Amino acid sequence: METKQEIVENWLPRYTNRSLDYFGKYILLTNFNNYVDIFCDEFGIDHPDYNSNMRTITAYGITIVNFGMGSPNAAIVMDLLSAVKPRACLFLGKCGGISDKTQKGDFILPIAGIRGEGTSNDYFPPEVPALPAFMMQRAVSTAIRDLGRDYWTGTVYTTNRRVWEHDKRFKDYLRTTRAMAVDMETATLFTCGFANQIPTGALLLVSDNPMTPEGVKTAESDSKVTRAFVRDHVRIGIESMEMIRQDRKTLRHLRYEY
Repeated sequence: METKQEIVENWLPRYTNRSLDYFGKYILLTNFNNYVDIFCDEFGIDHPDYNSNMRTITAYGITIVNFGMGSPNAAIVMDLLSAVKPRACLFLGKCGGISDKTQKGDFILPIAGIRGEGTSNDYFPPEVPALPAFMMQRAVSTAIRDLGRDYWTGTVYTTNRRVWEHDKRFKDYLRTTRAMAVDMETATLFTCGFANQIPTGALLLVSDNPMTPEGVKTAESDSKVTRAFVRDHVRIGIESMEMIRQDRKTLRHLRYEY
């Protein structure tokens, strides 16, 4: 295999255990198996098995992929998805609130990502901003309001570092960025989506408030957030994709020239 296209067309089925023609043109991305299961429940279909690195299922033209955790995996999945040329891709992720405004269970619709992870530097110089596709975010905004929920907008700081909640110096730095939240994937997905000409957006669920010791995520606190808010998170993702699928012209204005 000499070309990128040859590689990704071979590797996407290898990572997902799904053929290329199995994938819909509208992709939901997640880090969690329970999101995949809730997606199946919403459509009344059987849950997929666990015989792949990236657990994947398609229903009515929408495919959900659990690509795992972290910036490197985010870059991999966007490269692999270029094999099927999605019309839209939406990340349903969790994040830690940095701003004092955010509470567990809040939704954040990021208008940009801060590239603190390093992975995206292999795709563009550091000064290139990590931005979502505007029409993706507009569709998500409409879906949130249609379901009677509200949301915050702001930037999200994406880091490769997983255990930092004890590090006062890093937390002080996060506050200086003026970011509303911190995660491990969003900026990478935006950047690599742009590099692969895939319109990409994100909707983040605040799962913890790690800037204070009592706000750091635990198994118990994460379980409460999951029970109370995750089903709505998935429903909003599905509704957003349905909206885009039914009105494809909303994405036709996008051009990728650099």
